[in-house]
Amino acid sequence: MRDTLVLSTVLTAVIMSCAPGAEVVPPSTPEAPMMEAPPAQAAPAKAAPAKAPPLTAEEQKAAAEKEKLARDFATLEEDHKSELNRLTPELRASLKPLAEKTYPSTRAALKAALAGAQRKPGHAARDAQRHPRETLEFFGLKPNQNVLEVGPGEGWYTELLAPTLAKNGKLFVTQFDPNGSKDQRPTLYGLRTKYFLEELPEVYRKVEPVVVDMAAPKFSLDGKLDSVLLIRGAHGLVNNKLLTPWLAEFHRALKARGILGIEQHRAAAGKSADETSQHGYLPEAFVIEQVEAAGFKLAAKSEINANPKDTKNYPEGVWSLPPTLREGEKDRDKYMGIGESDRMTLRFVKVEAAGSAKTPAK
Repeated sequence: MRDTLVLSTVLTAVIMSCAPGAEVVPPSTPEAPMMEAPPAQAAPAKAAPAKAPPLTAEEQKAAAEKEKLARDFATLEEDHKSELNRLTPELRASLKPLAEKTYPSTRAALKAALAGAQRKPGHAARDAQRHPRETLEFFGLKPNQNVLEVGPGEGWYTELLAPTLAKNGKLFVTQFDPNGSKDQRPTLYGLRTKYFLEELPEVYRKVEPVVVDMAAPKFSLDGKLDSVLLIRGAHGLVNNKLLTPWLAEFHRALKARGILGIEQHRAAAGKSADETSQHGYLPEAFVIEQVEAAGFKLAAKSEINANPKDTKNYPEGVWSLPPTLREGEKDRDKYMGIGESDRMTLRFVKVEAAGSAKTPAK
């Protein structure tokens, strides 16, 4: 009976769906959910760049030196161009005889060199305080000698030595590698010497540069030199703990009884050399002790370059004084009134065989 009722219901639904005008309703399907955009999110804030840690005092000093070195290279190039412009063809021609003449004496040769136009502007103004003729005569310079100038700097003494020795003697000058890295100060000094010698071949073509490594000096001039001149440079060797190897090389290069001439800014007696060398000065007793321990004997000393006005206690050491005047206009008149430094002038003679030098006192 139940089955009959179900069948009757199904048949009725089929008939109704087939009736004219009937709307066919498709079976319903689940409605797809609407896609909603995710809520807008704020862009993440950029993290502030981390602050570099402040430079240490040592790093600040290194950075300042790097900037100064770059300026010094630029100044060197400007000075080189200026000197080339100064040396006209007429001036060059007038200077050729200076290096070709045979002089009867050291004094005659130095007198001609001191008056020569090869000297750079301003250099002759230093003569009154540096006493070059008297100093070189005291060191025993002769026109026929083989001489090594250590650390020629801007060529102040080279201008005098080169023409004096050109005809019958020989001048050697130490030089750092001019082709080294431009972030190293020795490269600047090497390039300065190279430019100096190349600017005026009429006077300097016979000068022979000896390229050296400051930390390991080697001249390859064993027993060939009559004289070695170390002028205002010993404090640098002390500062770099290199005085002993350089003295040994001087000794090796000199002939028997050869001369080592030293001019050096003089510290007050009894002061520590390690301390005063930082300011450009050395105690005279210390210098004598070190040089004699290296196989030399003090032969004579002179007060040619003494200056009692030098109190040796300046903010920038000896470089506060002229000609450097490192403090600029500050106290300039005071420093000009003092003049150049108080300097010892010492002549040593090689007395021991090479290799037998005593160990210098610490």
